[in-house]
Amino acid sequence: MVSREDALERAKNAGQDLVEVAPDANPPVCRILNYGKYKYKQKKKLQQKQHVAQLKELRVRPKTGEHDIQTKIRQARKFLEGKNRVLINMMFKGRERAHTEIGISILKQIAASLEDVAKVEMEKTGDDRKMGIILSPK
Repeated sequence: MVSREDALERAKNAGQDLVEVAPDANPPVCRILNYGKYKYKQKKKLQQKQHVAQLKELRVRPKTGEHDIQTKIRQARKFLEGKNRVLINMMFKGRERAHTEIGISILKQIAASLEDVAKVEMEKTGDDRKMGIILSPK
């Protein structure tokens, strides 16, 4: 164990700073290093941990096949595990607009299969050409 004065003298000789890196430890832990560089790395580490949630969109249609819907569910699960929100849009064309109940049932199926990783944030938004739900991670 080195005394504080000895450590401070060594830091000055090396052209560095004496930085207390673990003040809660018994005894406190100090290091000889460049303080500006240390603060920069701490700031970068803090910024790296922050995640900005994005809204990812998946589009499906009433005539989308069962396997394709399962693929979309896997994509949505991947987005949700990455802490992003997912907008699932049901697009209607032509005569499909007369059968919105098919689209609603598909959206409910998707929401039910993602129930373990997501919760429904907004339900059935849109007009007669499209409707969607927004899922957010639990």
